[in-house]
Amino acid sequence: MDLGGVTAPVAAVVGVVGTLLSALLTQRAADRGRRREQERVERLREQRGEVQERWACYVALNTAGRQYLAALTDQLHALGRAEELGSVRQRLTEARDRYRDVYAEAQMRLPQRVLEHAGRVSHGLGTVYGMVRRLDDGAPRQGDGPAAVQAGIDALWERLREMRREMRADLGVSRADSGR
Repeated sequence: MDLGGVTAPVAAVVGVVGTLLSALLTQRAADRGRRREQERVERLREQRGEVQERWACYVALNTAGRQYLAALTDQLHALGRAEELGSVRQRLTEARDRYRDVYAEAQMRLPQRVLEHAGRVSHGLGTVYGMVRRLDDGAPRQGDGPAAVQAGIDALWERLREMRREMRADLGVSRADSGR
């Protein structure tokens, strides 16, 4: 048996198989790398989408809160003027309904620390709304009055600013405000 005659074909076969396996392994590694890159891009896309949804929710909540507060202020100023009261009442009702819808959605989306601020704003809006409605109906409780309503409105503007700072910090828009 001639070992030299068998060695050459075996070496050739091993060389060809090695070359083919090398190409196959290189292809598999490249496929794995592309798959990981696609997964990374998809995760980034999902994260961006979540941030955009949260941003839209924040904008809607801030806008609705500001409109509700403005409608409460208009209602307070219109209490002594019967000719404006109907349209101002309607605007207040619409602003309140809009805020409640936006707040209900926000309760499902907001992180806890932002939701705590939003809850304080919502509670304050409801309290001031109750005072304004009782004054409008001519059935105020003790402590209800234009000065108390104005003080409540002023406090709510500050609460809205605090909530907005927390929202901006959550989005990474204003890192300097996050410690406040």
